Amino acid sequence: MNTTFTYANGSVQLHRWPLHQPNSSLQAWDAADELLLEHTFIAAKQFIDQHQRAPILLLINDSFGALSCALAEFTQIQINDSVLAELGSRHNRQQNNLGLSNLRQQSSLDSYPQQPDIVLLKLPNNHSYLQYILQQLASVVSTDTVILASAKAKDISRNVLAKFHHTLGPASASLTVKKCRLIQCQFNPQLARTEQEQFPLRWPLEQSSFKLLNHANVFSREKLDQGARFFLQHLPTLESGQSVIDLGCGNGVLGLVMLAQQPQISLLFCDESYMAVDSARMSIAENLPHLMPQCQFVVDDCLSQQSDRSADIIVCNPPFHQQHAVTSHIASQMFSEAKRVLKQGGRLRIVANRHLGYAELLKRLFGNCHQLAADPKFIILDVIKRS
Repeated sequence: MNTTFTYANGSVQLHRWPLHQPNSSLQAWDAADELLLEHTFIAAKQFIDQHQRAPILLLINDSFGALSCALAEFTQIQINDSVLAELGSRHNRQQNNLGLSNLRQQSSLDSYPQQPDIVLLKLPNNHSYLQYILQQLASVVSTDTVILASAKAKDISRNVLAKFHHTLGPASASLTVKKCRLIQCQFNPQLARTEQEQFPLRWPLEQSSFKLLNHANVFSREKLDQGARFFLQHLPTLESGQSVIDLGCGNGVLGLVMLAQQPQISLLFCDESYMAVDSARMSIAENLPHLMPQCQFVVDDCLSQQSDRSADIIVCNPPFHQQHAVTSHIASQMFSEAKRVLKQGGRLRIVANRHLGYAELLKRLFGNCHQLAADPKFIILDVIKRS
């Protein structure tokens, strides 16, 4: 595993979060980080020469703190939608003895800081979330703000550059370096906010009277995804008084339907995304406001904040990617944590793509696994914690 991130001004040790991931080939940085850093150090030197002070940096989507660590000499505000990114950044800063005194971390839903000197943006692969970010920046940057963004070259399309142009101002992309490109954008207040999208989005849940609310960075933002649609046909039968968890809740559609079917339960909505958990909260508040006292909404690294043997039922539609990387470790962590948190006799039920092989993983972990249903793309798996 390569953990030494070397850049123009030095090197740091970086690990992906959560730690101890099985795919040791995945690094905690990429060439897009290197490209951003190269241009940031140049911009920072020019800023210091001109203003006789160090710049204040705004870092957006710094997944594991590569940018934060390399630029630790500068005051930073770091914005992420994932609590995993926050935890990874803090871990990597501390293991490199960089401290946290000049780092302020904010969630994706917090107000962006006014007039940052340099903005560094790792482009998200979700274009709705990119549009949200650009709209937030348009309300806080100035014409003097240096705006830099980077991603793999294949992800910087004409459409992406048009979003910058119509929301912030003129933008250009560099030539490809190590399969990545850099975007430089000049804020023009006369162009700003001409391309406004409304966030969050509200849309009707099919075959129901419910309306779901989705923030910009929530999976399947504009319609019900196929896996959730199939899962809704095979939700567990719940009893009054049970403690239920919607793990990886997204917009909360599974929990919403379960709560409507059995109002006498306590229900925890949990996700690593701030926008997902807030979408679930708004979906319940919109449709079942009288049941809000029975619900908790928690942003968490899996179920790390939950007590052992505390839940009767856990439902989960697990992801099989982290940021841009396809990986099974998140689902594996979810299943292990579910086993810890379930009471004896408790039940975990999941929906998954057929090709992922989760049945064998669950059987090894729980000693049992029953396939309840299948269609050409998805399967419903059910396990019971026997000990």
